[in-house]
Amino acid sequence: MPSSLRMKRINDRMKEILSTVLLGKIDDPRLAGVMVTDVRVDRELDFANIYVSALEGQERAKEILDALQRAKGYLRFEISQEIDLRVTPRLRFYWDPTPEKAARIDDLLNEWQREEHPLLEDEIEEEFDDGVEQPDCFDEDDE
Repeated sequence: MPSSLRMKRINDRMKEILSTVLLGKIDDPRLAGVMVTDVRVDRELDFANIYVSALEGQERAKEILDALQRAKGYLRFEISQEIDLRVTPRLRFYWDPTPEKAARIDDLLNEWQREEHPLLEDEIEEEFDDGVEQPDCFDEDDE
C-alpha cells in the first residue's frame, strides 16, 4: 500500500491531469465549464472517485455525469499516459454540490448583512469615495 504522502500526490496529479484534459482535449460541449473539485483514490488503487461541479449547478448534473461516464475510457487512458502506476484505477464520477452550497451561504450572509446593517454598505461606499483624486494611471479618459 502506498504511503499517505504518495496517495496525496497521486490524487493531486490525477486532478491536474483530468482538469487539463477537460479544458483542452475533450470536444464534448456537454463538458464545457466542468471543474474537477476533488479526486480520491482508494488505498488499493482500484478506484478513483472523481468529484465534479459546473458553473450552471445542479441543473446539468445528470447530463455532465452521463458525458463523463461515456468519456471515462479516454480519461483513464490519458491518466495512464501521465502517471506511472502498475494498474490505472477505474474511474467513478460524482456530483459535488460544495461550490453551490458555498455560493448559497455567501448569498445568505450578504442578505443578512444588508438587513442587519444597512448603513454599513453606505459607510463602505463613502470610505472609497473620499474625494481623493485618482492618479493619472487610473484615468479612463486616457484610453
